[in-house]
Amino acid sequence: MNGRERILGRVRRALADVPRGDETPYERAVARDYLREHGDRTPAQTLDLLAENLADYRAVVHRTDAGHLAEVVAGLLASRGSSSVLVPPGLDGSWLAGSGVRRVVDRAESTPHELDRVDSVVTACAVAVAETGTIVLDGSPDQGRRRITLVPDHHICVVRAAQVVPSVPYALERLDPARPLTWISGPSATSDIELDRVEGVHGPRVLEVVLVG
Repeated sequence: MNGRERILGRVRRALADVPRGDETPYERAVARDYLREHGDRTPAQTLDLLAENLADYRAVVHRTDAGHLAEVVAGLLASRGSSSVLVPPGLDGSWLAGSGVRRVVDRAESTPHELDRVDSVVTACAVAVAETGTIVLDGSPDQGRRRITLVPDHHICVVRAAQVVPSVPYALERLDPARPLTWISGPSATSDIELDRVEGVHGPRVLEVVLVG
């Protein structure tokens, strides 16, 4: 028996219980009784775990409450010396109150060179995963198009406590697979064969996450 025959034999055995004569695609529900998270945590512990794993990926994490969010964002922009900030069309304007930084609205006709001249970008997120230290953007109005978080060198991402989930299975339940999902774990980085780490190759060199709650 050659390799082709072995593979076809496995396919036949796998399809042995499939009803014949029905040309519609056959689907079977997949059991979802696997482990969904590792350990029981309170909401506060889940936030702490997210902050810990984000920092492990070299993101800079800041903790605040809703009342001080604008102050924190303004301070981060000032500390970077940012004179301009890219703003998604649906971002809550109060987050940038008092920053004094020129706001650049994303436009469909904006070129990569124009985006590269912007110092920083501020966005919200769709969901954040504590166990993996991952932030997911889905292109919603408060996050904007994918490229506005890839070209500027400094990304400030605001994550609210209600958006933090323990693990990836919980995140998938909240996400629409038809949307343009971007999964971010720390600033852009890559390594060569000798494991020399280089940041900022295919995304922002600096990722600052503001956890609200």
